Amino acid sequence: MHLIFEEDGHFKAGSILSETDATAQVEAASGKRSKIKTANILLRFTAPAPAEVMAEAETLTAELDADFLWEAAGTEEFGFEQLAQEYYGHAPRPAESVALLLKLHTSPIYFHKKGKGRYRPAPAETLAAAKAGLEKKRLAAERQAHLAAELAAFRLPPEYTSLIPRILIAPDKNTLEYKALEDAATATGLSQLRLIERCGAIPSTLDFHLATFLLEYFPRGTGFAPVTEPLDPPELPKSNVRAFSMDDEATTEIDDALSVEWRGDGSVRVGIHIAAPALGIAPGSEFDKVARERLSTVYYPGNKITMLPEALIHHYTLGETHDCPALSLYVDVASDLRVLGTETKLEMVHIADNLRHETLEVQFNDDTLRNPGVPDYPYRRELEWLRDFAAVLEAGRGKADNVDRVDYNFKLDGEHISIVPRKRGSPIDKVVSELMIFANAHWGGWLAEKRVPGIYRAQANGKTRMTTSPDPHVGLGVDQYAWSSSPLRRYVDLVNQRQLISIVQGADPVYPPRSEQLFSTVRDFELAYDAYNEFQRRLERYWMLRWLIQENVNEVTANVIREDLVRFDNLPMVTRAPSVMGIAPGSKVRLAISSIDLLDIGFHAEYLETVALPPDSAAVVP
Repeated sequence: MHLIFEEDGHFKAGSILSETDATAQVEAASGKRSKIKTANILLRFTAPAPAEVMAEAETLTAELDADFLWEAAGTEEFGFEQLAQEYYGHAPRPAESVALLLKLHTSPIYFHKKGKGRYRPAPAETLAAAKAGLEKKRLAAERQAHLAAELAAFRLPPEYTSLIPRILIAPDKNTLEYKALEDAATATGLSQLRLIERCGAIPSTLDFHLATFLLEYFPRGTGFAPVTEPLDPPELPKSNVRAFSMDDEATTEIDDALSVEWRGDGSVRVGIHIAAPALGIAPGSEFDKVARERLSTVYYPGNKITMLPEALIHHYTLGETHDCPALSLYVDVASDLRVLGTETKLEMVHIADNLRHETLEVQFNDDTLRNPGVPDYPYRRELEWLRDFAAVLEAGRGKADNVDRVDYNFKLDGEHISIVPRKRGSPIDKVVSELMIFANAHWGGWLAEKRVPGIYRAQANGKTRMTTSPDPHVGLGVDQYAWSSSPLRRYVDLVNQRQLISIVQGADPVYPPRSEQLFSTVRDFELAYDAYNEFQRRLERYWMLRWLIQENVNEVTANVIREDLVRFDNLPMVTRAPSVMGIAPGSKVRLAISSIDLLDIGFHAEYLETVALPPDSAAVVP
């Protein structure tokens, strides 16, 4: 005796070896033996052989039409053998019964299974909806296949124009467009990014990198909702000083300015004046929400994304010829440049001038400091004195001059890039950096002394972090360091300024001890600030590669830092060059540059020769 039985949702054929009331021992055509429940037996027959029945049944199944069967089945539940009898008009052969059973089983939208070998025709409206769904899937599959074929042929379907770069960076993987892109990438053996590039969908690598960053960090765009300027700050006492700022020509967020008052006894009062947007940006206000969301201004070559709207910046920037609200730190300095005392005030300060690096550096530099015969220039006496005072402050932190390091300015004129070196530690840099370090360290100590919570930037073991504890900043050589000098550009500075103002005014701090707002600001700021800095570094690296192409530079000299890490001469580029492994650190080498890829922001640097060994090496240059 042979049989058809159901096992794990599949129909199988075999021969009965033995049987009880509950089970049967069955041998399949392959020779495999198994025990099945009698309840799972659907059909018994004596001939032909099981394999022959299944083969013929599969042929007959292909000839059956599900629509016709559905119409013939009526509306009531039925058994498959019953319908086979009606369909064929005679007692069905085993292959015919199995064929109809297979058709019923593989047509679930037409027939709903109700039990062992029993089915009920689907209601007409249910069947119609299911057919519509199948048709929709069929059309979608056709569309997906068409899109994939177009992409694989390196033609960009119009549907993708508005999807780039989102489909590469933060895709909805359930869309046909993404699935087609995935299929085409598999078919071509390319990454999705390279496939899109081959389709001509990335005409500007610069725009692509910028759009990728904005998609993740500014998904609603970089613009601001319309805002009105904040109310003028409360009436503040007016200072008698005439302050000046020092910034590059592109700076609009002028946070800090300086003043110098000469005293009859030879002492000097230095004013460090910081813009005071905390007076007009109330915690929880719409302005505050904007700043809290962005957390910092984003800088990159040729542009920036400001933390605050232009109207607010204009209201609080320390613009020349204006009286501006400021949080001022006055430092009384003896004639021998010792700090005698400090005082913090909230006041209106007259900003006499906004000095710009591009002009000032020609007049105020290391050469002019050593040459008393140079023509006079604005604020010469103040600047020269401040340079001497800054040197004392730097030495007091245990830091020595580091004039050999070079910074670089990236200047864009359309598609043309200029990368201009600036010696680090220039007199301008020294004055501004040392006085801002002094202010941030002093105000951080003041917050700690008054037990007012603040946000600190600490460093130990080479690792820098944001914290609410006044921990040391080893790299700067200060006991604590609370960013407070850039409230127009960094949210933590704005937060710290609110706390400092509360001390000046004798009020309760805006952020009390264990403030969740303070903790969340620390966490979110650190993540955002790191991401913004990484974006700036990537765009600077991008423009360095553009400069190499622009200037047709195929070879460079570089210094080996360690192992395969090298630093280029005349560019702020640090990269890996595996071929320099084994060259002594400190050696100057010549490298060949090739395979520049502006999409990956990568290139290949190949060792050519050693130009010079480290100064302390006695070896011969190969």
